[in-house]
Amino acid sequence: YIGSRDDALTARGQRQAEQLAAALALLPVAAVYTSPLRRTRETAQPLANKLGLPVMVADALREQAFGDWEGMTRAEVLSASVASADLLRVWETDAMIAPPGGESVAAMTERVSSFVTTLCEHYPAQTVVLVSHVGPIKVLITATLQVAPGTARQMFLDPATISVVDWSNMERILRLFNSHAHLGWTAARWMQQ
Repeated sequence: YIGSRDDALTARGQRQAEQLAAALALLPVAAVYTSPLRRTRETAQPLANKLGLPVMVADALREQAFGDWEGMTRAEVLSASVASADLLRVWETDAMIAPPGGESVAAMTERVSSFVTTLCEHYPAQTVVLVSHVGPIKVLITATLQVAPGTARQMFLDPATISVVDWSNMERILRLFNSHAHLGWTAARWMQQ
């Protein structure tokens, strides 16, 4: 659970950010928003440079706060204590439960959905790029599909992939999910990782 750790992109992440920028620069983008964390700002900057747009930082796009579990793996949380293991199992099935000192999936969903609703009012029928983290992207997709926030746990996202949601004209449509075509990945390569 990396959460709010403010890590920089790796060399591979920097290459992926450039590939992402090359793919998205072909679109008529009105704005680029990112989480305040360094890894997302570094991912967004190459695209913003190509488009001649500023990177707008939005706290609403930050990763879920994992509280006491921040920086731990699932295995570490499970082995920390019986109480910790029990809470983790409940948290994995109940979107209303938060890690100790952290944020619930339901709260993250509300935060992200409210922000996107505001963006739709400011940029009607325009393309806005959001560079965020696994948690906020997955809950944005659950909000788009109008399914339970906990459904997000059944989705997998690769780094630097593209997902497209359309919230225009009072409709919510998932147009693309976890596309990695711009990265040159193939199914065979993915299966070997």
